[in-house]
Amino acid sequence: MPFLEQLYISIGYWGVLLAMAIESACIPLPSEIILPMAGWMVSRGVFDLWWATIAGTLGCTVGSLVAYWVGAVGGRPFILRYGRYILVSPHDLEKADRWFEKYGDWAIFLSRLLPVVRTFISLPAGISKMNLPRFVVYTTVGSFPWSLGLVYAGKAFGDNWEEIRVFLSKFDYLIAAVVVALVFFYVYKHLRPSSATTD
Repeated sequence: MPFLEQLYISIGYWGVLLAMAIESACIPLPSEIILPMAGWMVSRGVFDLWWATIAGTLGCTVGSLVAYWVGAVGGRPFILRYGRYILVSPHDLEKADRWFEKYGDWAIFLSRLLPVVRTFISLPAGISKMNLPRFVVYTTVGSFPWSLGLVYAGKAFGDNWEEIRVFLSKFDYLIAAVVVALVFFYVYKHLRPSSATTD
């Protein structure tokens, strides 16, 4: 993607931050392209792995705050009416809603590790007026491993970094299943003692 390459060359890590902020504000610019390309720049010696990861993480947090604000101020009617102009479909919003309703605040952390839903989860968080400091912490912590993984993958793939997006698309459901299984395991382990004491 020449635009991203030129952006990175022109303003460095700020380009990674800006691109991820755009993606996380629900504007179509996939992180599966943004971050591996930053990793490619790492493989060429232009970027540092850790600074590129930090830039991606901070960009995700900044963009997510924009989406949170849209949800908090505009509410669901605004998103349903105008979301189509940035390709936010009712289906995308419903999927994010289900995650947020099912897992509560933890959905913010967990969804940052998943394609698609990670972008839109900030909207229901804003609509429900989730505690803002907690939202920022969960978003930042959840975005770091996602950013690190994709930047490192881009570094490892080198000139073939564009294959990463194709590769990841094959594992969307597997990743989602693993995350859901981990959530149920966590809930089971932590709720079982309390339920046992009430018997």
